[in-house]
Amino acid sequence: MELRQLRYFVTVVEEGGFTRAAARLHLAQPGLSAQIRQLEKELGQPLLDRSHRSVTLTELGRAVLPYARSALAAADGVRQTADAFTGLLRGRVSLGLVPGSGGHAFDIAGFLADFHDAHPELEIALREDTSERMQAAVLSGELDIAVLGPTDEAPPAGLSLQTVIDTPLAVVAAPDDPLLAAHRSTGVPLAALRDRALICLPPGTGVRAALERACARAGFRPRVAFEAAAPPLLARFAARGLGVAVLPVSENDPDLDGHLRALPIVNPAIRARIALAWRTAGPAGPAARVLLDRLRTTVPVPPSTEEPTPTEEPRPDRPT
Repeated sequence: MELRQLRYFVTVVEEGGFTRAAARLHLAQPGLSAQIRQLEKELGQPLLDRSHRSVTLTELGRAVLPYARSALAAADGVRQTADAFTGLLRGRVSLGLVPGSGGHAFDIAGFLADFHDAHPELEIALREDTSERMQAAVLSGELDIAVLGPTDEAPPAGLSLQTVIDTPLAVVAAPDDPLLAAHRSTGVPLAALRDRALICLPPGTGVRAALERACARAGFRPRVAFEAAAPPLLARFAARGLGVAVLPVSENDPDLDGHLRALPIVNPAIRARIALAWRTAGPAGPAARVLLDRLRTTVPVPPSTEEPTPTEEPRPDRPT
């Protein structure tokens, strides 16, 4: 059994198939398949079920996966410890981003470019997904860090958060929409949305979770007619009169043009947050710990948010 075979196995699982795994590993797919079969031959049973369109884990594969990840983490730890003594920072950091996070006030693309320039040996793997799935991926160790919209009022055990953006939710619609005209000076009461067709982000996002919690407390379920992961697309739906969008924007948001207007939701106001998320115990590798520490000292702190919050732990120490 070779360490590279374990790495290939874990990569196939993470990518959901051989084609994407081969591309990520810069290998020919037949060679990758042959290495996995050699590992399975040595273990005496298949690790992967190839009988369906997507590759899934067998019972043995599920049992072996955490040990394979632990072995890879231990080997990476040996290399990273040696690199720390020579001042190098290398390895791989997995970072999750909620769709649209690149358009927020914090320039995540610029930050990552600068960080990569300072540490060219470090590989940063980016993944976009719903906040709910990324939260689970951080807790399981599949992601080191994520920028997500918290889906719960309090984070689950083992997860720490640092708020980056804290924005009130607003109703976005065409300027002549009767709902906006009726509440132009006060904001739109949540109860006024009871019978309206809404346009919103999909389940598993922080915005959708915040809206559904508020509506449940008000005694109704939101009637979501259209949903998509990209806020600009939702705004275009609203501009064409397909419903009113619920988005984290302000009335003076530069992304709103003359075809749209935003009014805050009131009675009660609903807020949406974007936060850094990491395992409370800290990321496993020193490279991820350094990246997290740099992110936490660089991202802006919203004026309405006091840091640190009671759910947070002290920042992980940098490797010496």
